[in-house]
Amino acid sequence: MLVGLNISNIVLIERLNLEFGHGLNVLTGETGAGKSILMDALSLALGARSDVGLIRHGCDAASVTAEFDSVPTDVCDLLREFDIDCTDGVILRRTLSSDGKSRAWINDVPVSIKTLHSVGDLLVEIHGQFANHTLLNQATHRPTLDAYGLKHIVGYAELLSTTRDAYMEYHAADKRLDELTELLSRAETEREFLAHNVAELQKLNPVPGEEEELSTRRAAMMNAEKNAAILTDAMDVLGGHGNSLDAQIFNAAHILQRIKSDPNPYTDQIDKLYSAAEIISNVMGSLEPESMDMDDMDSIEERLFAIRAAARKHRVGADELPDKLAEMTAQLSAIDNSDAELKRVRALRDNMFEKFQSLSQKLSSARMSAADKMRESILAELPDLKLGSADFRVKCSACSPSTTGCDDVTFMIKTNPGSPFAPLHRAASGGELARLMLALRVVFAGDKDAHTFVFDEVDTGISGATASAVGSRLNRLASASQALVITHSAQVAGFADKHFKISKTVSNDKTTTSVIEIGGADRVNEIARIISGAEITTESITMAKTLIKKD
Repeated sequence: MLVGLNISNIVLIERLNLEFGHGLNVLTGETGAGKSILMDALSLALGARSDVGLIRHGCDAASVTAEFDSVPTDVCDLLREFDIDCTDGVILRRTLSSDGKSRAWINDVPVSIKTLHSVGDLLVEIHGQFANHTLLNQATHRPTLDAYGLKHIVGYAELLSTTRDAYMEYHAADKRLDELTELLSRAETEREFLAHNVAELQKLNPVPGEEEELSTRRAAMMNAEKNAAILTDAMDVLGGHGNSLDAQIFNAAHILQRIKSDPNPYTDQIDKLYSAAEIISNVMGSLEPESMDMDDMDSIEERLFAIRAAARKHRVGADELPDKLAEMTAQLSAIDNSDAELKRVRALRDNMFEKFQSLSQKLSSARMSAADKMRESILAELPDLKLGSADFRVKCSACSPSTTGCDDVTFMIKTNPGSPFAPLHRAASGGELARLMLALRVVFAGDKDAHTFVFDEVDTGISGATASAVGSRLNRLASASQALVITHSAQVAGFADKHFKISKTVSNDKTTTSVIEIGGADRVNEIARIISGAEITTESITMAKTLIKKD
């Protein structure tokens, strides 16, 4: 529900803060006071096309803010797509600068004008001579009829649900059939390719983790080969071949033992030489390189390189090769058994389509029942709205299958006897169209989340009992939601839950539009002015009091 409208520097409005309430909010004022400016400002906040001509003369920018306290479910769903929280309501803000640039925010989050327009359309429905009514869009007719059917036709919800489920099953089977058909068309060339690859991988028989294990073993064997060369060099230095170092040291010690002194003065040195010779001998004995089977090294490398080549060929990791083999084996099996599978899936698809058709036909019958009830309800509203010669019907024609069945729904209207039925948007205009929309909305009241409706010129060309009937229906519609009505009709104004007076003042060559909420005597006088014109009479005051239904 629209609870606040803040306007700055829009045409004749310098600054304006309006607080609307639940139910019927009526705005009245003399011709030229600025009622259309309010509509332009609200439309701007809802994402309408901007026009720098809306900026008040002498100002560089203008802004409009619309605040909503309760938000329909479809609006919340849309805002979640943009990560905008709407727990505490929605605030739409729009600015317009003199250079033509326009910016928009929803709950202080910058958004595109397109997004603002999408949200605005879901929050407020404007009915007027040049407004873009939701119901004039044929795409809304089927959902509107279904919403009506849910409320008035027993079993309608189950039909919608089962039809949707049946279509999804049919669609899945049809998609699978297309995939199999495409697979068969490529079978001849793909089968040979798949068979070759499957046989190749089956022969290779890769195991997860094998590539890493082979790589580790190969690295170890290559290191062992390098280490053997290093050991050989060390043995050469130590004299591993011929006159070894330990033998030379032993011979030196043996020679020193021949010294002719008693005791031998080099006994300690001789013992150390013998010990050194023994240590070197032991070291040389332990430096024997480990034996390697180079044939084993060759087989490891061959296996490792084959696995890596297969991984590159199939563009997967080495450990994913078994999964790739299973995938290609399944594809090959599908090709080999495609004829049988194709027959099975085709039969399944046909069965699913028969089930869907049966349900969609039942849904179509339910829609026609809902359409008949809807027609009766709408026709009952038209005479009091000075549309007694008009006729309404719902046209259901076949369309492509979808989750909603096979019905293309169009609301048709004719406004004069003898004239043909035509789609809603082609058959009426101006106040006539606004009253027709009112009749439709009254009939559909309660079929959707709380909504804000704006009616402009709904009282064009009517008075007396007809105007009273319009006011009564606006009151009924607003009781379940909210309605803002700009009117010249005293009868309509009499039904207001909140009444706002629009005035224009001129001071120091400066023209300003103001809006105030009125009640009591002020409201009586305003309705009396509507009745009698500029001069308020005792009779018009008396009549005004009789017209006021709420105060």
